[in-house]
Amino acid sequence: MKTIYILGNPTFEQDSLPVKLLPKLKSELPQFKFIHIDPTENLPEENHLILIDTILDIKEVKILTDINKIQPSPQCSLHDFDLGFQLKLMKKLGKIKKVTIIGIPSEGNEDEILKEIKNILSNQVNFQK
Repeated sequence: MKTIYILGNPTFEQDSLPVKLLPKLKSELPQFKFIHIDPTENLPEENHLILIDTILDIKEVKILTDINKIQPSPQCSLHDFDLGFQLKLMKKLGKIKKVTIIGIPSEGNEDEILKEIKNILSNQVNFQK
C-alpha cells in the first residue's frame, strides 16, 4: 500500500485544505494510506515520496515533480528552512529519489478539488508501487 503524506496547518486557513480533505481521502481511496505530517519535522525517507500540499496562487490542482521549481522562502537563520530546501537536501543526500507533490489551491470547491486528487492518484500507476 502506497503512503501519501498530507501537509498543511489546520489552524491557518490558507494552508488547511489538505487536512480538511484527509477524512474523505481516507474513505474514498482505501488503496492508499494517508498520513498527516508536519513538514518542520523529519520527512519520511522513501524512494518515491508523494505529498499533498497547498500551493498559493493556483486555481486548480497541479502536479509538481521538479523540486528545483519550488520557490525558496527567505532564510534568515537555520530555523527558516522550508519544504523546498528540505526536499532538495534529502535528494542530494540520497534519502529520496523521486518526489511528487500534488499541489492544491488554498481555496475553491472542496468536492472538485477532491475529485481532481482522486483522478490523479487513481490514474497514476507509478503512484501505486
